[in-house]
Amino acid sequence: MKENILYTSVAPLLEYFNRLIPLSSEEKQLVAELFKPRLYRKRQYVLQEGDVCSIFNFVVRGCLRMYKIDDKGNTHIIQFATENWWLMDIGSFHGKEPSELNIDAIEDTMVLHISYNDLINLYTKGSKFNLIFRVLIENSFVSLQKRLLQNISSTAEERYLSFMQDYSHLNNRLPQVQIASFIGITPEFLSRLRNKLVKPKS
Repeated sequence: MKENILYTSVAPLLEYFNRLIPLSSEEKQLVAELFKPRLYRKRQYVLQEGDVCSIFNFVVRGCLRMYKIDDKGNTHIIQFATENWWLMDIGSFHGKEPSELNIDAIEDTMVLHISYNDLINLYTKGSKFNLIFRVLIENSFVSLQKRLLQNISSTAEERYLSFMQDYSHLNNRLPQVQIASFIGITPEFLSRLRNKLVKPKS
């Protein structure tokens, strides 16, 4: 009974891992012991610029955003993370250096998080997790590379259409100003772009 209660708290994460590689009972136990649940309220910080990123977050429900505020006070959103997505400042997390980024909750958000030391412990005690997290990091790198290429070679319309394809589930959950920040345009330009795309052709 106690074991079932322990597994229940990390059930979404166990399901996620099992879709990649089936886990043994010992590996499930490791996940249940090392990942901790945390609820972040809307607008609550997960990470603030200047702090060291000490946890790797798996989103159970809700939405996080990672962003940078420039010297002029403009917000540049780098990534959103919703259900079954992961988020951290990877450079700060692994380098133990102060982060230049912020992470906060756009909605009330439940995560399961793991510390750096516990992640290393997970790798040591469960060999499958080395492969699982390597795939996670590789997929993250591919997404980042795709986003970088879009920013330097795509039009605003192409970036918006890509956003609608990759983040369609967020279209009605995010304020227009945050979508605009993510694709690198003003909210006013985004409004005109949306009107253009929905306007019937004569």
